[in-house]
Amino acid sequence: MDMGIKGRKAIVCAASKGLGKGCAMALAQEGVDLVINARTKSELEATAAEIVKKTGVKVTPVAVDVTTEDGRRQVLAACPEPDIVVNNAGGPPPGDFRDWTRDHWIKAIDANMLTPIEFIKATVDGMMKRGFGRIVNITSSSVKAPIDILGLSNGARSGLTGFVAGVARVTVKHGVTINGLLPGPFDTDRLRGTYKVRAARSGKTYEEEFAAGAKAHPAGRFGTAEEFGAACAFLCSVHASYITGQNLLMDGGQYPGTY
Repeated sequence: MDMGIKGRKAIVCAASKGLGKGCAMALAQEGVDLVINARTKSELEATAAEIVKKTGVKVTPVAVDVTTEDGRRQVLAACPEPDIVVNNAGGPPPGDFRDWTRDHWIKAIDANMLTPIEFIKATVDGMMKRGFGRIVNITSSSVKAPIDILGLSNGARSGLTGFVAGVARVTVKHGVTINGLLPGPFDTDRLRGTYKVRAARSGKTYEEEFAAGAKAHPAGRFGTAEEFGAACAFLCSVHASYITGQNLLMDGGQYPGTY
């Protein structure tokens, strides 16, 4: 299927690896020129070179912290009129809410709620004026089914989801959609790190823990960044113009509910 977005321009945050990289690669394969962001310059530039080699599109890496005003300014300076924005940030750490201070909450909200809102604020009017725009917020399956030890993530990402629910109904008549893409367990560095910790605690090997986790999943496996990126590319396509304010759960059936 031709996504109809060849020649468009996109900003993809936290795109040096994992799900952000999967989204950037999928958009590039559709002919979208990219500005990609991450904090680690060496990893980001390596990803940019890989995408260029595989797809031939223009890729501009901007190694900054987008939770800061200056970081967002540099990204937007590199792509002042994006057609597509993919908001993404690493999740806050797990823990017991009794141990979290106000600073912990502010940091989580800055990264996982306010930064995406600031990117929406900076780009949505231009998108509406031009008559086309796609904003995809990578959040978490915890928005659908909260995880007790991820209270910081549950709160911040749910706040973003609630905000978008209203705005997305206003922008769609101008050709601009805003949706959430909610990952469950995907085979990323973060997931592998989790299973390495489990292995250290259980005395089993990492391979044993990882295989057991995959086997216990309804799909019998973990998701891939490539299939996550493909879903993102579809939400950014001309075919998804009637989808807005929605939250697509990608968890391989892990969520047990009907609705």
